[in-house]
Amino acid sequence: MPITVSIVGTGRVARALGRRLRELGWSVGAVTGRSLASARAAVHAIGGGQAFGEPTPKILNSKLILIATPDSAIATVAKNLSAIGGSSWRGKIVLHTSGSLDAGILQPLADQGAATGSMHPIQTFSDQNTPELSQILFGIDGAPAAVQMARKIIRQMDGVAVRLSGPNKAAYHAAGIFACGFILVLMETGTRLLMSQGFKRRQALRALLPLARQTLDNLERVGPHAAWTGPLSRGDFSTVERHAHALASQHAGAEYLEAYQALSRLTAKLLSSPTGTMRKRLEEIFSAAEVAK
Repeated sequence: MPITVSIVGTGRVARALGRRLRELGWSVGAVTGRSLASARAAVHAIGGGQAFGEPTPKILNSKLILIATPDSAIATVAKNLSAIGGSSWRGKIVLHTSGSLDAGILQPLADQGAATGSMHPIQTFSDQNTPELSQILFGIDGAPAAVQMARKIIRQMDGVAVRLSGPNKAAYHAAGIFACGFILVLMETGTRLLMSQGFKRRQALRALLPLARQTLDNLERVGPHAAWTGPLSRGDFSTVERHAHALASQHAGAEYLEAYQALSRLTAKLLSSPTGTMRKRLEEIFSAAEVAK
């Protein structure tokens, strides 16, 4: 018999996971959102389910409840759901999809007897495209029954489950921001610097995107130390000094130099050996650049 899943949330993650589960033969039950219109839109995107504009006891007709709301709403959702079901939550499995919150945020439901946990896909979801979920890694945590269910879902999606064991799950989520969110602002920074030198935006991206792609290819092929390039990798501090002075004079704002300094220090810590020598030289350069501003 197919397992029935109810979904709380109507955004990109809720739709993507709901649609994939339906394709895999799961039965989609209640789909709830902030409004009936958003829930109906999610049901349409998922291809199944019954739309509700607010929490409903019909959620309890499902064995699995997937909470795919914004992080800021999960605590309230858990509290409201626990008030609806009471002891009927015993034996249910509740998973949320937050990357920065652990299973503890669902404590009101755990107190009612539900097995609670989290299942976070390490992937970016945008309005422009829905990613394939196969071969994606998922961070999971929670009670044994919830973790077992998460593993089952991920295995069916042809993904890879990783049990999180660190003391602070938010650090796990921050890792994704470094690799995904911050790479966009770094590319935009490079683009604007080239534009300040006469490039058109399209030309700047045409120049920088192959650099970024090749660097990531090299990282995958030979690892971070062998792929490391640029003046710091060569100990070319005269070039670093010119960079610092040029960025100190940028009219766009102090953030350019501050970011360059922070990333250079982090590079020295993570990739340089010995770290202390490079860090000392960087501080001398950056102090001079600050004075020259």
